[in-house]
Amino acid sequence: MIKIINEKCVGCTACVKVCPFSAISMVSKKAVIDYHTCTLCKACVPSCKFSAIIYEEEKSAAPHKQDISGYSGVWVYGELTREYKPASVVLELLTKARDLAKDLKTYTAVVVIGPSAARSNFEVLKEYGADKIFFAHNEHYKHYLSEVFADAFFQVVKRHKPDIILAGATTIGRSLMPRLAVQLQTGLTADCTELHIDPKERLLIQTRPAFGGNIMACIITRNTKPQMATVRHRVMKAAAQKNPTCEIIEEKATPVKTGVEFIKFIKEETSKVNLAEANIIISGGRGIGAKENFALIEQFAESLNAAVGASRAAVDSGWIPYSHQVGQTGTTVSPKIYIACGISGQIQHLVGMQSSDIIVAINKDPDAPIFKVADYGIVGDLFKVIPALIKRFKAKA
Repeated sequence: MIKIINEKCVGCTACVKVCPFSAISMVSKKAVIDYHTCTLCKACVPSCKFSAIIYEEEKSAAPHKQDISGYSGVWVYGELTREYKPASVVLELLTKARDLAKDLKTYTAVVVIGPSAARSNFEVLKEYGADKIFFAHNEHYKHYLSEVFADAFFQVVKRHKPDIILAGATTIGRSLMPRLAVQLQTGLTADCTELHIDPKERLLIQTRPAFGGNIMACIITRNTKPQMATVRHRVMKAAAQKNPTCEIIEEKATPVKTGVEFIKFIKEETSKVNLAEANIIISGGRGIGAKENFALIEQFAESLNAAVGASRAAVDSGWIPYSHQVGQTGTTVSPKIYIACGISGQIQHLVGMQSSDIIVAINKDPDAPIFKVADYGIVGDLFKVIPALIKRFKAKA
């Protein structure tokens, strides 16, 4: 913190002149700092010949600590589809949770929040090795509401004290888990791409890309429990391992009242194929040029029964809804074939699709970064290349 000692300030304005951010002004012949503008660059401190400006290091607050004894179990949030089936990311996380639980010599569990009808789909959770299923059921949980679900999850966590909680970095996971972490006063690492247990400290090492994917950060939650992380879809492989002794634990939860009411669900008509589940994705970027040109991408996708994706540039331009965005701030995908049309290949986009089995790039710029990760590259005008490909695929159909 930079402070001005009024008794020593003579109003010479030397500090005003040297401040590169115009954060100091004169009021009644005394220097005054605007702390909203000040960046603590300290250029003003040596400029004052009267020692009227001082810099004091702020003492860091002691880290929040809690009694972390008695916590056990690796939990997965059992996100449900609109048909009350477990989302595919749940099976991926459950597979990883088994490995983590084995290292910690503890159990694996899935927390399902929903109506009674969700019970009919529990067999798949048993197929993927869940030791326990905590089922918080109520007809008010028929539709997802973040505050209501977070409160229900909180009630279950406080009763059973899990060591680790994992959830998919989906739209729901990204809204639910931060709320839960705040209620539990614990840490949360978002968008992880790898998880493992440190053999010495027996803590969860949570790895995620940082600084636009230029480095990988390894994060631990040392002073609080549970340890919480969201994980990107399709960065981990699902593997079945049936557990016939899986225990279903009924959890009676009273839905909290909020000011939010579910009215109705409107399905997006343009999303004919689920982006995260698609085997083939055709994505358009800035090179598409205009909103109406995305019709060509849709025709291309239709010819291959593929999903339509997009770069952030295309979404920000209003050419296509956000639900189609692939990349660091969109959806992480891992299809068998990913075809990038008019996408330059910035790192923010690459981190969301570079694990695809086969990457095909169509771009008129031969130096576009996308060609560095592409298995096959077509240098050419996409408005000529794509129609030719559509014609060829339709002829083969």
